[in-house]
Amino acid sequence: MPPDANRLPKAAPERRRSDLQLRRYMVKFGKADIGNEETVADSSFDIVSKVDRQEVDNALNQAAKEISNRYDFRGTNAHIEWSGAENIVLSAESEDRVKAALDVFREKLVRRDISMKAFKPGDPVASGKSYKITGSIVQGIGQEEAKKISKKVRDDGPKGVKVQIQGDELRVSSKKRDDLQTVIQLLKSSDFDVALQFVNYR
Repeated sequence: MPPDANRLPKAAPERRRSDLQLRRYMVKFGKADIGNEETVADSSFDIVSKVDRQEVDNALNQAAKEISNRYDFRGTNAHIEWSGAENIVLSAESEDRVKAALDVFREKLVRRDISMKAFKPGDPVASGKSYKITGSIVQGIGQEEAKKISKKVRDDGPKGVKVQIQGDELRVSSKKRDDLQTVIQLLKSSDFDVALQFVNYR
């Protein structure tokens, strides 16, 4: 007669706990068993170009205060203000003073760690009795610039690194975490038309 199923030996509690701990470790560190093979999840990070609008607003308010108090702007009707969500307009009665107002604003941006590439001003334009400069805050990476970044990584980065354009961002992935650091240093030393930040490192 076959042995009573109730009398079959059961796995020791220690063995079951050990198997559970191993499974948790493999899930935590991106490892999983597939048959007899083990795969390791790629590490990655995202490349973005984002500007904190509140910080820009703080810089604008500081610039407006300095412009209103400086003697060399008195009587020139120099002014700076938002125009919509992303545009900033500077104005003054002369081209020289509106350019000087722009310099003040740029200085305030730098002091708040905002890249000059994040603000794109136009040329001074005569408007009635005043001159105006309209600039825009740059958010996101455009397709052409994204292609340049992707090409730079493919051409000069470590082999095996993958780059995906995802809307106005890029994702860089590799099986080697050291390669990701190499890519970051490569891009930091390169000159692109937009300010880059490296986020979501995992």
